[in-house]
Amino acid sequence: MAQTDRRVVITGMGLISPIGNSPDALWDSLAQRRSGVKPLTNLPTDHFPSDFGGECTDFTGTIEDFGPLEKNLQRSIKKGLRLMCRDIQLGVAAAQLALADAGLQPGSVDPNRIGTLFGSDYIITSPVDFAAGIRNCLGENGKFHFQQWGEYGLSQVEPLWLLKYLPNMPASHVAIYNDLRGPSNSLTVREASANLAISEAATIIQRGSADIMVSGATGTRIHPLRTVHIVLQEQLADRHTASAEGDPARACRPFDKHRTGMVLGEGAGVLILEELSVAEQRGATILGEVIGYGSSCVANRKGVADYRTAFTNVLSGALETSGLKPEQVGHIHAHGLSSPKCDSEEAFAINEVMGNTPVTAAKSYMGNLGGGSGIVEIAASVMALNKGQLFPILNCESLDEQCPVSAVCGNDTPAGDSFINMNITPQGQASSVLIRKMG
Repeated sequence: MAQTDRRVVITGMGLISPIGNSPDALWDSLAQRRSGVKPLTNLPTDHFPSDFGGECTDFTGTIEDFGPLEKNLQRSIKKGLRLMCRDIQLGVAAAQLALADAGLQPGSVDPNRIGTLFGSDYIITSPVDFAAGIRNCLGENGKFHFQQWGEYGLSQVEPLWLLKYLPNMPASHVAIYNDLRGPSNSLTVREASANLAISEAATIIQRGSADIMVSGATGTRIHPLRTVHIVLQEQLADRHTASAEGDPARACRPFDKHRTGMVLGEGAGVLILEELSVAEQRGATILGEVIGYGSSCVANRKGVADYRTAFTNVLSGALETSGLKPEQVGHIHAHGLSSPKCDSEEAFAINEVMGNTPVTAAKSYMGNLGGGSGIVEIAASVMALNKGQLFPILNCESLDEQCPVSAVCGNDTPAGDSFINMNITPQGQASSVLIRKMG
């Protein structure tokens, strides 16, 4: 990180995930090797190669999912739910849970010194928002008449429909509901968003522009249109070959030689980042310290991602900004997508920069949560640091020779005192953060 006396620590975590909606629930699933990958319930899957994924089945989008709230705040959020799509609901809920976890109550600190910073996927509207308008423009033969849309179709669309899908809305809602008047920003960098949001939020605190940042990311890949995009553009674990005996829980298998592709998922996570002396003054519980980061985008002139170089760059960047050497890093939380190409290139990058540093991957339990993956993975590794042990990579039973990493496959590997979390987009935008245990 930049040279400064202002240290940035984690004082709260909130999350919504397929394997738990609290840090303790998340850790229990990891420790028990309990997968959240199950048959999908919210999408028709007959024409998709996969019919399973990591759904947040315990998140209903009702106000009860947003944690303990003061009555006026509860009323405001409940009223605003109709202007939030699922991605945004997940993000706002994770933020409220994180604020509660950190013990930050409205009015307890100067609102001008608290900011918000969120990452996300690109958020796509739902076809149902246009259904009534489209029906109004159908002729007797069922053909859609484009020329009628302005007069007969558009009037049937909810006037504020766009607010449900803008990627800056998670940060906006959280700031407005909680009267947070500090710096605010939103990043739309898909899977790389989470680490980038944490990195930027930490530097905002370091340079003195805020004392506390509510920073997180959200995403769902289980969506009527978003899933179609993914099926057309990315490699999914196939329903017929992905898992032994057709068990969805065995479909996501990072670094295993029998992996066939990634698994769909959804979720959100938020960290409360705080300047150390401010946290100590209010008696906050300190969960870890952000000390390094990296960012790199590498692709050729045809737009084909070079995962290996991008991962190498962000690993080196995290080490350089933190001042640590590879042997001082306790473990790597890999992107661990479970696709043949990405896993192999990531593994070679880890081997080149980090040698035999232990590697784990929470996606094996829940699939790819898109923008939300990184924070949930960070939360898992923070829990591991404080528990003293690493959780194993689920389903990594036969390590691929093209994945030369020290994959954690048992429960007896120490987590160490620090870790690097890495994520990457299909376009080659990679990001990392390096976090260490306090004390």
